[in-house]
Amino acid sequence: MGNWFINEGPSVFVILVWLAINAYLFVNAYLFYNEGIRFHYSRQIYGEALAWARAPAACLNFNCMLILLPVCRNLLSFLRGSSVCCGRNIRRQLDRNLTFHKMVAWMIALHTTIHTAAHLFNVERCVDARAEANGTIQAVLSDLEDKEGETYLNFVRSKVQNPTGGLNVAFTFLAGLTGVVITLALILIITSSTETIRRSYFEVFWFTHHLFIVFFIGLVIHGVGLIVRGQTEKSLGEHNITLCTDFTLWGRNSTCPKPQFAGNAPVTWKWVLGPMILYVLERLLRFWRSNQKVVVTKVVTHPFKTYEIQMKKKGFKMEVGQYIFVQCPAVSHLEWHPFTLTSAPEEDYFSIHIRIVGDWTEGLFKACGCDKTEFQEAWKLPKIAVDGPFGTASEDVFSYEVAVLVGAGIGVTPFASILKSVWYKYCSNVDTLRLKKIYFYWLCRDTHAFEWFADLLQSVETQLQERNNADFLSYNIYLTGWDESQATHFTVHHDQEKDVITGLKQKTLYGRPNWENEFKNIASAHPSSRVGVFLCGPESLAETLSKQSIGNSSADPRGVHFIFNKENF
Repeated sequence: MGNWFINEGPSVFVILVWLAINAYLFVNAYLFYNEGIRFHYSRQIYGEALAWARAPAACLNFNCMLILLPVCRNLLSFLRGSSVCCGRNIRRQLDRNLTFHKMVAWMIALHTTIHTAAHLFNVERCVDARAEANGTIQAVLSDLEDKEGETYLNFVRSKVQNPTGGLNVAFTFLAGLTGVVITLALILIITSSTETIRRSYFEVFWFTHHLFIVFFIGLVIHGVGLIVRGQTEKSLGEHNITLCTDFTLWGRNSTCPKPQFAGNAPVTWKWVLGPMILYVLERLLRFWRSNQKVVVTKVVTHPFKTYEIQMKKKGFKMEVGQYIFVQCPAVSHLEWHPFTLTSAPEEDYFSIHIRIVGDWTEGLFKACGCDKTEFQEAWKLPKIAVDGPFGTASEDVFSYEVAVLVGAGIGVTPFASILKSVWYKYCSNVDTLRLKKIYFYWLCRDTHAFEWFADLLQSVETQLQERNNADFLSYNIYLTGWDESQATHFTVHHDQEKDVITGLKQKTLYGRPNWENEFKNIASAHPSSRVGVFLCGPESLAETLSKQSIGNSSADPRGVHFIFNKENF
């Protein structure tokens, strides 16, 4: 688990600080409500459940403040692109924004569960104290405000027994109603965010995730009802709880007037107002950028259900490895899907490669006329909206002297931009290139699905050979989905100059890399370097590369260090 935190999620330091703040807020609020003199009489009705309800509420305020910040993509891209604000280590933390977003979401779910469970006990005790308690301090406290000049402590005013009384609280009080609404919204948001739902039913994920609007509105007004009440400062000076333990004397003795109570002023809005404003500005910026005109200059159909869209947009500037969100009104007016840019910053257009893996990608395929054999006129191409580009970990590839690029399947697309940019830099001025060595690993079940990328590799390979620097790029292509007939075919043609599958000089390998050997060889070849390891692929592979990066890094600061980065969007 430690390795995952270091390389996949936020750093251990960030997580420890976040957990420490949560622990401080929880303990501080718990002690305030469980031991504070102001809530002495409140505890007579609520018991310990009062503190157990208010402590997670303090943590909810903090985490609900954080939850929106990791999805303010423009803000993160701005910070990431500012070398003054963000060094390499901070940028790597920003690249883990979605992981942190998920962690905060689970923390919100945890504290919501505790908060809700505790309030169920609170409601039961309040209803019982109002309806059933006789001759007890709970009954006296619950009866306050039945006479003029009194303020209530027990917010339940009707003497209706449970469970009807509890249901009345849940659906007739603002706090109860908003609590039910935001809890249901949170359940729907979290359950629809599972990987299965996101990949197979993206529309369900997209629509339910926008219930966060309902969640935040309910959250802000949840405490307006002031149902959690404590003794006022003035009353504490007039009514000493130590001297007034005999509640039968309250109001009869001048030294023990009836205690007065008031609710806590709502504070949640103070926590979440700033992030909410930032997020609204983020959405307005996205809306403005997405309405800028995009010209589709070319649509290229590649084998095995893969197609490329080349576009132009005024003022569009990109860096290697960045991604954009794409919307096509002809397919869906609401859906936005992320795609890595496969063009280089040096090109006068930007492009994405899309493989048909669902209804939306297939709909865009047909809208672009890729299913037709005749030539498509440019004016017949669908309108496309683009939001971005947004920064990713791959932007930092040129800040290392040695880079290890690992792409699995369609995850090879971020490295197309990098390799194209390398090609252009070699064509212009290679002396400005800090990157001196690239190790590239491409894992795919069927290379035919990515022939366009093999063509790109071939261009880069040729360019490097012409400039007598063929050692700059070492690449290995692994075919993970192969059968016995393919293996036999590979054996027969192994001695040919070029690979029979890709047409490259480097022969296609079968199976999967021995990552331990690969990392040890790289470490031996570059004993005093910082090696950037970049992955766009599944979590299982990320865990493997993460462990190898740690295991093969030297304890000596002057030795080799593997720094793992993973694409997240």
